[in-house]
Amino acid sequence: MAVAQPSARPRRARAFADAREVAGVLQPSYPVFCVRPHALERNARTFLDAFPGKTLYAVKCNPHARVLDALQAAGVRAFDTASLPEVAQVAEAFDDVECYFMHPVKPRGVIATAHRVYGVKTFVVDHINELRKLAEQTRYDPEVVAVVRLKTEESAGTLYHLSAKFGAEPDDAADLLREVRRMGLRGGLAFHVGSQCLQPQAYRDALARCGEIVGAAGTGIAVLDVGGGFPAPYIGLETPPLADYFAAIREGLAELQLPDDCEVLCEPGRALVATGQSLLVQVQLRKGRHLYINDGIYGGLSEMADVGLRLPARLIRLAGEASAERSVFHIHGPTCDSLDMVADAFRLPDDVREGDWIEIDRVGAYSNALATHFNGFHPDTFVEVRDEPPGGD
Repeated sequence: MAVAQPSARPRRARAFADAREVAGVLQPSYPVFCVRPHALERNARTFLDAFPGKTLYAVKCNPHARVLDALQAAGVRAFDTASLPEVAQVAEAFDDVECYFMHPVKPRGVIATAHRVYGVKTFVVDHINELRKLAEQTRYDPEVVAVVRLKTEESAGTLYHLSAKFGAEPDDAADLLREVRRMGLRGGLAFHVGSQCLQPQAYRDALARCGEIVGAAGTGIAVLDVGGGFPAPYIGLETPPLADYFAAIREGLAELQLPDDCEVLCEPGRALVATGQSLLVQVQLRKGRHLYINDGIYGGLSEMADVGLRLPARLIRLAGEASAERSVFHIHGPTCDSLDMVADAFRLPDDVREGDWIEIDRVGAYSNALATHFNGFHPDTFVEVRDEPPGGD
């Protein structure tokens, strides 16, 4: 699936009261993302106040400029970047932030540019050849931190298991840490327990494994990165409170007895932005319990098909009242592809009809970031709204 390029920084425009006002003023036949900066800032402050270390925002989750602005305004000063365009977007937007290059595989020229042009000093590796590449392209700069990414056990209930593609085995990780020291670089350890992790204990278990690796390597570390995976609330998922995750991480860190100068990092994406953005779509045709709308799985709703997320939704009708009776509807996106549909997607008023709008909540994560231009459709309109996230069935 092609990935949309990061959005340019928008000019400031009016903020709407809510999605209903957006529908009334714009009468949009196109999908509209409704960004809630106050919700994004509130989510960011939760991490900044309670996580026992530095919070990095995972830019890949939602790179839109309005989102980055809100997080930076809340106090986020570090960003998990995975490509040179992400590094450039962040570094050129803000004067007071740091970029951490957390992708384990990078082209040589990208490493050199990130380091020499944008001043990036922290990079992730998970293989000896990548470490050698990093050392060469940063000219063995002793200020560079080579963070070794560790393979973790798959945690039950995660949406994506992220150690299938990246991560060194424990013995290899210890060897890599020793090689980092031999090269004159600073060393670190990182892991990722999987996206939408529902088990706080997974972080404590991974931290215990980090302790074993540091002991086997016989060398200290300058950085310990617990990764992302912090969950967001979706329909049908029992999500533990974030406080439980922070407590598990604190307990795991206490057992490691890290030096005072070891920087502890986390890389939340979904937990920071999922509830900070909704999507306003319009019904273009109804066939019984099938609704044809103007966005779908090739646009902002890919995770509904990819991992079966169920998102809250509510009907917006400008004239007249909708039925109190409710039914479950299938949705079909605007493309000509028959795969562009989600069965049993939303519970809505029984009389939903052409011309009604539907506000789909909790689409701040991996929505516009994954949207394609397939069939000429692409959701690229963003507005700010001032109300609280709508929730719904």
